[in-house]
Amino acid sequence: MPKSSFIKEAQSRGFIFQTTDLESLDHVMSQKSITAYIGFDPTADSLHVGSLVQLMLLRLLQKHGHRSIALLGGGTAQIGDPSFREEARQLMTDNTIDYNLKGIKKNIKQIVEIDTHQRLGILTDNSEWLKKLSYIKLLREVGIHFSVNRMLSFDSVRTRLDREQGLSFLEFNYSILQSYDFLELNKRYGAILQMGGSDQWGNIVSGVELIRRMKGEHVFGLTAPLLTTSSGTKMGKTAKGAVWLNPEKCSVFDFWQYWRNTEDADVGKFLKLFTDLPVEECERLGSLSGAEINEAKKILATEVTTICHNKMAALQAQQTAEKTFEQGKLVYDGFPEINLLSSELDQGLPAFRLFVLSKLCPSNAEARRLIRGGGAKINDQKINDENQCINHTYARNGLIKLSSGKKNHILIKLI
Repeated sequence: MPKSSFIKEAQSRGFIFQTTDLESLDHVMSQKSITAYIGFDPTADSLHVGSLVQLMLLRLLQKHGHRSIALLGGGTAQIGDPSFREEARQLMTDNTIDYNLKGIKKNIKQIVEIDTHQRLGILTDNSEWLKKLSYIKLLREVGIHFSVNRMLSFDSVRTRLDREQGLSFLEFNYSILQSYDFLELNKRYGAILQMGGSDQWGNIVSGVELIRRMKGEHVFGLTAPLLTTSSGTKMGKTAKGAVWLNPEKCSVFDFWQYWRNTEDADVGKFLKLFTDLPVEECERLGSLSGAEINEAKKILATEVTTICHNKMAALQAQQTAEKTFEQGKLVYDGFPEINLLSSELDQGLPAFRLFVLSKLCPSNAEARRLIRGGGAKINDQKINDENQCINHTYARNGLIKLSSGKKNHILIKLI
């Protein structure tokens, strides 16, 4: 039975997949406050739902009185993490990295407390030390502690090589730099725990071993599981793409709807991982069935959206959904919008083209199939004719609402 409150709750919520030495880590965390970190590479200008487990881990760490470090990978992003990737990432320019960093800083600060006195939460960037490294010094002082044979045994590397995909020397260095990050954060802030997704296990263990070899200190690694839904789909992926935390990339309404559409079997698990509700309440809600499980899904959606955005936006998304799906009213607040030149409708457009232009359908053929199958609506009215002429008469206050099935909606805004 764990002694530390953090390990106890992390286990009960399903956050822990692997640890380097759980018993010793639990003992240390029960005796004193520690500093732990998780790294986030700026591969896009927003984090997505796939990163939410790590952010919630940092949030939970702070709840139990420990200090968290959210490490931005401004330096490692110049190489790119090869872990479990089929091919090398496209190298990013400095301008792209800087732009992406601004976006993910906002995501992190929304969910994890960052304080200027660095008592509870620290936000830092590994470019601060990686860009200053001397290559020869790195090889002599750090590289000497890495075995190529051992690095080739990592699942993340072996999977790539088994597919007969090349692994560049540039990418091969990623593990060394991530390990060096742990060493640097240990020196600067006393960090003794690195956390991350299970795909980072090899890199995390390398950092733990590097500190043991160079400083003779016992530090720790912990990974969370990489999640899939009960039906086997990757967490945070939809037919429309990734579920981003940035509201400009994924509207608050779409974000709320993503969680509202959670499969019944996942409700309890997701409540424990992605909300601050007590574990017992998460389990109670997850055990509901029938119409009651739908109410639990609304609680899940509103709680997660509140954490990732804010309470007001979450409630507005919930109200919009309820009016639309439960009361059958035509409402516009909270739906994603796409602009269309008003002149496009002067001569009218066939209905299938409008669904393609709105990006609800990826192709003309898909749009035609949707309409023929009875899954298309305009202003909540089903259409059966794929060539139905859509003109200005369909606009209400300059907006036309398109629906694909019961869950995907978008507004055409005439400009």
